[in-house]
Amino acid sequence: MASSKQKASGNLSLTASVTQFKGVGPALAEKLARLPIHTVQDVLFHLPLRYQDRTRVTPICALQHGAEVVVEGEVEHAEIVIRRRRQMLVQLSDGTGSLVLRFFYFSQAQKNALERGTRIRCFGEARETALGRFEMVHPEYRYGEQAATPMETALTPIYPATDGVSQSVLRKLTDQALEHVDTGLLPDLIPADCLPPSLLNVPTLGEALHLLHRPPPTVSLAALAQGGNPAQQRLAFEELLAHQLSMLLLRQRVQSETAVPIGTNTETGAPSQNTLRRQFMQALPFQLTQAQQRVVKEIDTDIARDWPSLRLVQGDVGSGKTVVAALALLAAVECGQQAAMMAPTELLAEQHWQTLSAWFEPLGIRVGWLSSRVKGAKRRQTLAELASGDVALVVGTHALFQEEVIFQRLALLVVDEQHRFGVHQRLALREKGQNSGISPHQVIMTATPIPRTLAMTAYADLDYSVIDELPPGRTPIKTVALAESRRADVIERIRSACEQGRQVYWVCTLIEESEMVQCQAAEDTASSLAEAMPAVRIGLVHGRMKPADKERTMAQFKAGDIDLLVATTVIEVGVDVPNASLMVIENAERLGLSQLHQLRGRVGRGAVESSCVLLYKNPLGEKARRRLDTMRRSNDGFEIAREDLDMRGPGEVLGTRQTGDMSFRVADLTRDEHLVDAIHQLAGDWIEQRHPNIQPLVKRWLSGAEKFSSV
Repeated sequence: MASSKQKASGNLSLTASVTQFKGVGPALAEKLARLPIHTVQDVLFHLPLRYQDRTRVTPICALQHGAEVVVEGEVEHAEIVIRRRRQMLVQLSDGTGSLVLRFFYFSQAQKNALERGTRIRCFGEARETALGRFEMVHPEYRYGEQAATPMETALTPIYPATDGVSQSVLRKLTDQALEHVDTGLLPDLIPADCLPPSLLNVPTLGEALHLLHRPPPTVSLAALAQGGNPAQQRLAFEELLAHQLSMLLLRQRVQSETAVPIGTNTETGAPSQNTLRRQFMQALPFQLTQAQQRVVKEIDTDIARDWPSLRLVQGDVGSGKTVVAALALLAAVECGQQAAMMAPTELLAEQHWQTLSAWFEPLGIRVGWLSSRVKGAKRRQTLAELASGDVALVVGTHALFQEEVIFQRLALLVVDEQHRFGVHQRLALREKGQNSGISPHQVIMTATPIPRTLAMTAYADLDYSVIDELPPGRTPIKTVALAESRRADVIERIRSACEQGRQVYWVCTLIEESEMVQCQAAEDTASSLAEAMPAVRIGLVHGRMKPADKERTMAQFKAGDIDLLVATTVIEVGVDVPNASLMVIENAERLGLSQLHQLRGRVGRGAVESSCVLLYKNPLGEKARRRLDTMRRSNDGFEIAREDLDMRGPGEVLGTRQTGDMSFRVADLTRDEHLVDAIHQLAGDWIEQRHPNIQPLVKRWLSGAEKFSSV
């Protein structure tokens, strides 16, 4: 280890351990590793989340609600009062006005120190009370001589932190990093001629890091908060490029493996006759749309290769993804290979199993079924048939990829609702399917439309297709938002629809409540609706019902024996009842745009004009109002997805499992959308050229980057 003298002077290498900094011993280094900070370079690239302006004093008369500011003044008086709880109130005046400092946690010594006439400098959030006065709750403060110390000379950075690593520790570390690393010599891994025109006049990498760690007071705090500073844009470009390169490296590694070419008879080497496909297509009561035909061709081209393909198929609700998946599965079976289809929930997987069984059994293909509920002799039989190859096609949940499940020759894997699985789940699925050095092709489907720029970034390791056309005969759904006070009007509308021979869904939603509470709410709703409409045949479906009971009720609804189906959000996916023309979503303000759009897609599946009623409770928050307005305005899943991305951010849109793969330090996919095309082009060029800066750039920005070179 270097001596204290070596720590205190001279330039440090970027790869030097953080223990080379003064004050960093093994205990602190262990805590820093959680951030993760291991090296000098890690300190430089551990960038602030936000900033505080402590460089100037704001007159009390100029305070604005919600602003974080420094104020100075004298104590006029301090008192302890009891208003629901004990608190200390300090009246502070600076000659332009006065405000109250409110403390709920304090000592007698603090009370004694803040006597009348004491000079105070404090920092905190100014809040305007209902009476029009300002206060600060638990501000940071200095008094007496300390209140006269010089003001900060730069904006104060607030860093991502962890237990045992305070903001002051992180600021001291970045002070040392900026002092001991010659950022003028910091390798700028992206040559200037590779930057897009919008970034030609941005700072160098070293200048950008200096500015973001210690912004001068002249820098706009608002621009920093919005990510619009040129230094932030420079680093956002580099970070997004590193992420894109890492995903392309994954893809390159996957393509270096071997897969079975599907579309060729493995015994004769001759092209497949597609007999099963032709029989299947002839039995379908509809023609494929042009978009479906295009995507089928794209998949066929992929799976005909001798390396494993990865394709994401996006399609709005009702666009016909399952038929496209079925044709790919048939291609694998006809070539004498095994294929599997997986869904993230028991309900969705079971519905896929029922659909494929109905389609394929007339063709002589038995569809296996495997989930956590399949136990005992039935489970042992299914496992044995998969291992022997006697079952060519199986549908299931993640149970398909438990250790005991062994495939003899898995050549194709179809995964539904991909947005619930992240990069590492994709890799795990591929590795599970490997047998004797052969990897399966993967087709990944989602009914959650993903904006183009997000798909290009989050799924850069995949090819992707879009089924951007609905089958003919689908009518646009009219959506209205009504307050709960109009419930009687909604019930009358349901009665009228049922009298005309139409069917209706009533969806009960309780977010962040137990499943039991949701089911009870659905039962109560069904009872009250039955009381209000005794002539209407009402069914009930919720998550705690036995699968057989749930299946029986759904079959009755589909057959027209039930007029009104009351359900929890279990009917979000997979239910297709063309005669259902009215959807009522209760407590619609509690749901996100994606789920509202998925639920609404259960109606509008026939030629009859359909409607969706969003029943909400007042008062509506700004975001809830915006969501309901978006639903009323648009039926376009991609437009709704763009709005969802703008409101919630990429991590939320992609789902919790994907979030960790999409956590950026500087970049923001919504804000930095304009950079994505240039990054996509540059990353592709660098991969093709085997550019020497690829690995250093990925290692700089992605923690644990070694996983991308070893998978």
